[in-house]
Amino acid sequence: MSTSSSKTRDGNYPTCMFWRKRRNVVAVLAFFGFLSSYTLRVNFSVAIVAMTTNRTTVRGDIIINEVSEFNWDSKMRGYVLSSFFYGYVTTQFIGGWLSMKIGGQKLFGLGIVMAGFLTLLTPWASRTSVYLLIVLRILEGICEGVTVPCMNTMWSKWAPPLERTKLSAMAISGCYFGTVVAMSLSAFLAEKLGWPSIFYVFGSTSIIWFIIWIRFVSETPAEDPRISKSELDYISQSLGSVETEHMTTQPWKDIFTTLPVWAIIVCNFTDDWGFYTILTQLPTYLKDMFGYDLGQIGFLSCLPYIATPIVITLSGQLADWLRKTEIFTTTQVRKIFTSVACVTQAFLLIAVSHSSSVTVAVFCIILGVAFQACGFSGYGVNSLDIAPQRAGLITGISNTVGPMAGIFCPIVAGYIVTTSADQWRTVFYVASCIILFGGAFYCVFGSGEVQAWDAKTKSAGSASYELLIQESDDDEKQH
Repeated sequence: MSTSSSKTRDGNYPTCMFWRKRRNVVAVLAFFGFLSSYTLRVNFSVAIVAMTTNRTTVRGDIIINEVSEFNWDSKMRGYVLSSFFYGYVTTQFIGGWLSMKIGGQKLFGLGIVMAGFLTLLTPWASRTSVYLLIVLRILEGICEGVTVPCMNTMWSKWAPPLERTKLSAMAISGCYFGTVVAMSLSAFLAEKLGWPSIFYVFGSTSIIWFIIWIRFVSETPAEDPRISKSELDYISQSLGSVETEHMTTQPWKDIFTTLPVWAIIVCNFTDDWGFYTILTQLPTYLKDMFGYDLGQIGFLSCLPYIATPIVITLSGQLADWLRKTEIFTTTQVRKIFTSVACVTQAFLLIAVSHSSSVTVAVFCIILGVAFQACGFSGYGVNSLDIAPQRAGLITGISNTVGPMAGIFCPIVAGYIVTTSADQWRTVFYVASCIILFGGAFYCVFGSGEVQAWDAKTKSAGSASYELLIQESDDDEKQH
């Protein structure tokens, strides 16, 4: 099938007119939604340093010693940092189910804006009671727990099969940009305006984002008043119609007795352990090991996440190319990328534990976090391979278990690092062993093949999907 040089089959707009395709608008606004979501989640990792550290400032000839506002020990800090995830893990599965009932667009927006309102209350809660703060952070986690399953529901209606990886990667990269923004801007705000400003700024921006999201994003392409007829037809034809009567009853026994499903779940948990170890502990590690001040901590803490969105995009393109050219099977591709992510991250964390130079330590952490992003092209998208009709459900189950690492790793670190900065080595060794176990488990039991219990509910759009692949190949040959 040929196309003109100035128009595309999927929307009648030149490729450079990115914003004219409504599915791209959904991806961009979802990107900012995830960005806002992660600023609300991550900001406390920096804020807690400002809240619990004594400071000495020099103004001219005057030396001012400032006592920290909160005298929380390492164990209490661990409980506060992990409290968000107590709530976060409870609504992953519920979020996927609710999004099918009331719509992913509404629930995605509500989850983030409600977390934003709670963030605005954080200074008050912190000064009232540490236990009230923990409850508040749990409620924030409950609100944000629905976001990822909701977007999977959205993509099931908005993303053509040949664009799922591209659009989902574009949206999910907002998580890492949000981490960069939160780490760097939180330190600046704490230094210049005081730690409460961190929560006021990020809470307010989430509300602004919500207004834009509700105004410009619709639940389905058919409900979007701005979508072109050609784009609507393209999305509808590519997705086809799903045999929903088969989806009312789920094969729970088959799901929970399938080893490839458990391979995703286990690897998600172990990989998250490494991610959240860095996310929640890096600011404190830089202070304990190298004596860095708040401004330096904020800058260094955000560096590991700058390259991650680039790695996600490139690894996704490479993985699809390897599958398309049949150099490797889907199973082999998923295991290769998962292995690269786990092995590289584990050994770089061990290198960090033996580093006496902050430059070497931060460089290893940057590489480790960047290579960890390869896991998105491995186990991260594997649910679409083994159960395309229930990918959202599998993701919800996996994301219920995975973030539990965010509960345990700050508590474990709080108990390990109590008296000596050298105890940080144990923290990184524990994380490395857990990550390697997950990678090994996935390599043994992971699969890229559609499972029998999901194949029988194959969508009616499968023929359209195969046709689009053939049309795409024909276009590449002609252009």
